[in-house]
Amino acid sequence: MAEPLFQRLVIIGIGLIGGSIARGLRARGGAAGRIVICDANAAHLARAQELGLGDEYIADPAQAVRGADAVILCAPVGAFAGLGQAIGPHLKPGAILSDVGSTKQSVIRDLAPHLPAGVHFIPAHPLAGTEFSGPDAGLADLFAGRWCLLTPPNGADEAAVERIEALWQALGARTARMTPEHHDRVIAIVSHLPHLIAFTICGTADDLADETRAEVLQFAASGFRDFTRIAASDPVMWRDIFINNKEALLEMFQRFSEDAQSMARAVRWNDTAYIEDRINRSRRIRKNLIDIKQA
Repeated sequence: MAEPLFQRLVIIGIGLIGGSIARGLRARGGAAGRIVICDANAAHLARAQELGLGDEYIADPAQAVRGADAVILCAPVGAFAGLGQAIGPHLKPGAILSDVGSTKQSVIRDLAPHLPAGVHFIPAHPLAGTEFSGPDAGLADLFAGRWCLLTPPNGADEAAVERIEALWQALGARTARMTPEHHDRVIAIVSHLPHLIAFTICGTADDLADETRAEVLQFAASGFRDFTRIAASDPVMWRDIFINNKEALLEMFQRFSEDAQSMARAVRWNDTAYIEDRINRSRRIRKNLIDIKQA
């Protein structure tokens, strides 16, 4: 039997992504010898144990990471500075620290100062998820066929990068590498801006007069229902994402606002050519997503 990639792997934060990693490792086998589940929420930790997601269950992150050869942070990115301070002194030389955060420049900013020499820091971001949260939300095949982006800092140990890549590949994901800066700009338009728009549209609907709001819910078409699915995502996680990627998000929001104004002007002045061009361009994007099996 082949040696596992990691003898002792610690997952800090057992929500949708952390739970899916644990379930995926259990289902596929071979990547982790022992899985340690860590969560400050006692109910989440107890539920993870009921579900059999790990081999050990520890509330204190400093205690959990002792002796680990890999640690994956699956908490909201706003908690990373505190977590880095708590676990940094207890990471053994040669250990790999990674994460699943949706912002990468802030993750590096908040974690790198707390890591001792000899610890390899390999940030990562799986592009997968649902609107559900908590230990019960995890899915063993959540990452199958999806992308996981790795953003190793300059000078990162290549062997450590390859081991984290291998871990995600063992979970069924496809992997790619990019700089943290490029990652944050790309994800701002494909993920962060759509969520901001969804939260805003649902907020607008909720602010309507009572009788109109009831009809919005009763007669909601598929477009609005899609927005509500996105808007049901975890508020703490998305609050932290918006704040920690604000420069890229605000840049993309400004570009979107200008394009939305152009579309509104086309509607006002019956510019059918402009409207059809925008719709056709959107249809091409959808077709391309289907063609590359990312729809």
